[in-house]
Parts: sequence; structure tokens; C-alpha cells
Amino acid sequence: MKDGLVRFERVWKKYRRGERHDSLRDLLPSMARALMHRRVAGEALSGQEFWALQDLDFTVEPGEALGIIGPNGAGKSTILKILTRLIRPTRGRSMVRGRIGSLIEIGGSLHPDLTGRENVYLQGSIMGMSRAEVTRKFDEIVEFAGLSDFIDTPVKRFSSGMNARLGFSVAAHLETDVLIIDEVLAVGDSAFQRKAFDRMQTMVQKGIPAVTVSHQLERIASLCTRAILLVHGQVVHAGSTTECIERYARHQAEPGAAPANHAHVVQLDSITLASSDTPLSGERVEFEILGSSPAERNGARGIVGIRVRSLETGAIIFASGTETHDLELPPGPFGLRIGLDMNVPPGLYAIESAVWQGGAERDSRNGPTTLVRVSGGPSFTGTVQMNSTMQVRGQLGMVR
Repeated sequence: MKDGLVRFERVWKKYRRGERHDSLRDLLPSMARALMHRRVAGEALSGQEFWALQDLDFTVEPGEALGIIGPNGAGKSTILKILTRLIRPTRGRSMVRGRIGSLIEIGGSLHPDLTGRENVYLQGSIMGMSRAEVTRKFDEIVEFAGLSDFIDTPVKRFSSGMNARLGFSVAAHLETDVLIIDEVLAVGDSAFQRKAFDRMQTMVQKGIPAVTVSHQLERIASLCTRAILLVHGQVVHAGSTTECIERYARHQAEPGAAPANHAHVVQLDSITLASSDTPLSGERVEFEILGSSPAERNGARGIVGIRVRSLETGAIIFASGTETHDLELPPGPFGLRIGLDMNVPPGLYAIESAVWQGGAERDSRNGPTTLVRVSGGPSFTGTVQMNSTMQVRGQLGMVR
């Protein structure tokens, strides 16, 4: 195996709004326009142009896995398209050394009229595998996908999940030097997701450099050795996955603009954990929010609320506030002590604070955010930790 390497050097990418390159029919007119109106890179943008990427620099060496996170439209998919040579940068240089294993839009390229078996050989060929290599790995690919009973069925009769599983299995069994991953850790059912993730971890642990994009932040945290946070095509933070995920959570919950007359509104300054930030599932965490409440409220009641958000799914799983607990904020500086039983599956969670003026969750202003990583605890399947107990009764009495 070659020593894989991924490098982005001062990469910029420009797009024109409304321009699509989803087919050759779209691409050819665009190329013709580009030849007729060629510009010097760096020239001022026209009214319909924008920078999808701006001055990106990073290197991923053997044994490293880089996670790219950020909101929709940040430029994450553009990076992957440049790395896989689907598009070229406007400025700068992208270099990938070695054989690329691309797990992007898996299942989408399977030919519907061919059988699963025929598609395995077709996809293997497209990805650079010899027929002998595909034959050698065929049984392993089919077994991993769990499709041995349907492998000679035309793919057009497959479900979308079966398509994804077969596409992933072919791609994941290619002997590759570099791994490019785009949201494939969410394919299939939960059991297959776990198997797919384990496969990715094994490949990275073997020293294959990887670049992955995913909104499943817990997967990024577990798989990647470091990360970058991308916003509007620019890197706003680079470092450990924990640092980037925390910055992302804080970016998502950035405080809203306070009213001009801020002396009459509640201000939130900080949120600090008073207990471990790595509790076991089912354990209790405590934290404190510091802020200040105005002496004169002009009839408005300030409400401090909290939200617990799963960073794997992005969903808010719990919300509450001072009004729910019938608490009145005192005038001046205050500290609000909060306790939560983390009866949730292991994972990474953001505890977000917010202020509502008036009592109807209107005029919301987001406040500080902190992160809690839940791990271990009694094993269970589902979304809520209920700390189950079980006993068996036999003829001779209770058996523990």
C-alpha cells in the first residue's frame, strides 16, 4: 500500500448562483461561458458569484482522520468534490496521493437493471479494482451487506437501504490509500450503522488517512483524530474534535442581538458544570448559569430556559425554564443552579441556555452553551435510560 496523503493548499472555490453542474448538459454550456469570460483568480466577484471556499489549508497524513463539520452551505461537500476530482478549485492546489476510496452518495451509482452481483463487479471496476480482486473479496462484500439471498436480484427491486448497504460494502472493501467519507455513517438500520462505523474505525486504525463529513457529531468525535469547523467557506476553528464540536454547538446557539435598551433585559454571562462532564448514563449532572436581571423590568418577566440537544441527531430532547419551576429572578447578579438526570443513551449532548421576555417563549435570545458526554451505564436500547431491574421467580422462590 502506498503512503496516502491529503493536502489542501490555499484553496478557493467560486460559484455562480443558480448554476448547476449535475449533468454533462449543464456542464458544457458552463465551460463555454468560462472560456469566453475568463477572469483572473482573485478578481472581484460579480453580483451572481460567491466564494464557496476561502483560503483553505490543511494536510492529512497516514494515521490521521480529519472531520469537517459546519452548518448547511458551509462548503463541506465542495471540499469532498475537489478531493475526489469532481471539480477543480478556482485558486490553490488540492493533492491526494494514493488510491482514493470514496464513500460519497453510496448506492446512488448502482445500475438498476443489473443484478446485485453484476453491480458488485461494475462498481469494483469503476473504483479501480481488478476482476480478480473483486472475485477474491466477493463473498466478504456480500456477507457484510447481508444480501446473500438477493445478490442475483436486479437492483431496481432493492429497497433504498439495500442499495446503500451494497454500495457501502463494495466501497469499504476496496484496498485504498486514502478514505473520503460523506455522511455514510447513517446508512441502513442501526445494526448496520454500527457495523459500518466499526469498519471505518478499523480502516483508520490501519493508518489510512481519512477525511469525513457528517452531521452525526458523536461519530466525528469517535472516528476522527482532529477536526475543522467550517462556516461560510472559511475555517473558524481547527483543533481537537471536542474543541470543534463545542465551538460548533456554541455557534449554533450564538446569542441573539440584545435589544438596544439592554439595561432592561436579562443577561446570561456563563454556564459552568458543577459536576463531572462525563457522567454515566442515568447519573445526575449539575451546572450553574450566571447572569444579571434588571431592577426595572417595565412589566416584562424574564425567563431563563435550558435545552438539552443531542449532537448526534441535532434534536432537542428536553427543555425547561424558571417559569416551569415557578422561580422569579432577583434583581441584579444571580446564579441559577440546575440539576438534570442524564437518562439518555451514551453520546454527546449540548446544554443550551436562553432568555425569553414575556413568558410565551417569544423574543428568544440564546445564551452560553456547555457540553456533556454521557458514557457507559446500564446497557439498553432506545432513547430513554429507565434503569431497569429484573428478577426471576422459580418454583423454589425468587432467583436473582
